[in-house]
Amino acid sequence: MKAKNNLVTAPIASTLLIFALPTMASSMLQSANGSINTIWVGHLLGEAAVAATTNGHLVMFLLTAFVFGFGMSSTILIGQSIGRGDIMAARRVVGTAIGTFIPVSLLLAIIGWFLAPYVLALLGTDPAITPLSKAFLRLTFLALPAILLLTMLMMALRGSGDAITPLLFMAVAAGLDVLLNPVFILGLGPFPKVGIGGSAVATAVANYVSLIGMIIWIYRRDLPLRLKGEELRFLKPDMEILSLMLRKGLPMGAQMIVVSSSMLAMMTLVNRQGVDTAAAFGATQQLWTYVQMPAMAIGAAVSTMTAQNIGAGRWDRVKRITHMGIFYNLMLTGGLVILLLAAERTAMEIFLGDASSAVAIGQHIAKIATWSFIPFGVTMVLFATVRANGQVLWPLIILFLSMFPVRLGFAYGLQGWLGSDAIWHSFPAGMVASMFFAMLLYRFGNWRSEHDMQVSANAPAPTSISTPDSLPSAAALFSEGAPPGSPLTGQSPPYHQD
Repeated sequence: MKAKNNLVTAPIASTLLIFALPTMASSMLQSANGSINTIWVGHLLGEAAVAATTNGHLVMFLLTAFVFGFGMSSTILIGQSIGRGDIMAARRVVGTAIGTFIPVSLLLAIIGWFLAPYVLALLGTDPAITPLSKAFLRLTFLALPAILLLTMLMMALRGSGDAITPLLFMAVAAGLDVLLNPVFILGLGPFPKVGIGGSAVATAVANYVSLIGMIIWIYRRDLPLRLKGEELRFLKPDMEILSLMLRKGLPMGAQMIVVSSSMLAMMTLVNRQGVDTAAAFGATQQLWTYVQMPAMAIGAAVSTMTAQNIGAGRWDRVKRITHMGIFYNLMLTGGLVILLLAAERTAMEIFLGDASSAVAIGQHIAKIATWSFIPFGVTMVLFATVRANGQVLWPLIILFLSMFPVRLGFAYGLQGWLGSDAIWHSFPAGMVASMFFAMLLYRFGNWRSEHDMQVSANAPAPTSISTPDSLPSAAALFSEGAPPGSPLTGQSPPYHQD
């Protein structure tokens, strides 16, 4: 096996872009997969079935919020370990993550199967679609272990500097899911007819096949994060590492909860404006999903590159990575915003039809609010940088302040003056506020400083796994990094293994 990490040595501009593009492609595949599956369900089973799947998707979103935080903390741990050439520490992180996720995801799947009716009642599901929702949700829970493990492994691989393997197996999962949806819904060929549950079965099969394929790929290509021999004991969760992951991961997962709860509150305002406005906003949301993808992908790439460079002590590169991430966001997100505004009517008609009275409303919303994804992208880059050094609490606080006091306060408080436009103006108000606070955090915050995760500059790197003494402390896996000028900023060589 010959693997080399070049995120701490290669030119920043080209490397960051090359690393971000596969991540963006993965996000596009995932979004397209969801859209096409919804089309299958709608065309083959009708509107009631589409409404029934919404409940399952909401539950999966909430569970994925947990996996996102846990996976992001793993990504940062792995990135810093790889950056300082400590491959064994990265494998310990992967072992703890997998060893924790397997039993937890299996337990959630079993509990979810039995509690599905109660979950639907808690969500206030319309009795007319409850039977359909229960069938879909139960089978969705069976897919949960594969979905969570696949997501976690993809994030771990990106943390190691590999963005291509996650793209390949996202393509496998998305392609199989799209192809198998009509097969299981209608019972084509030798396969049983499962109705609405067939969409969930297709998702389960696609994700389990992709997960198995990815594991085989990792071992056949002997990728750096594989575990074998004595390393398999890393699958027994290390409580220090697990505690570290949870402490760093829960605030990041909570950010998704903050965003979703803010959007639910916003929807109550939108729904009061009538059916046409709600439909227009729904179409705008679909378009915004794609507009925000470059910012999310660039943010993920910045996080990985920054974590590895901090781990390697390359603080001289961290600032340049951040600035280049902001530049790419301005170019890519800005370009998409301009493209959407130039073709806004055509874009709205794709979702609403050319005769819909909601098209003009959607155009109006887009003109007011779409540009705000440019400051959103800047915020994502700045948050990615500070998170890469372990600062996760302040981004959560900033997001909460910008979503609730600023955005919702703007939307509710200014309706008497601006009418319904207060809702649309609240989006740029919230995103500009986020960017402003993120800039203050990046410039003046203490995220570069050492805190409770500080490690001795003379801590030896592990060279063997034969004895417990040869393993670094859990703190060494997430050092929070040292500020420029600290004794901990020695120039560690990048990892490579022959």
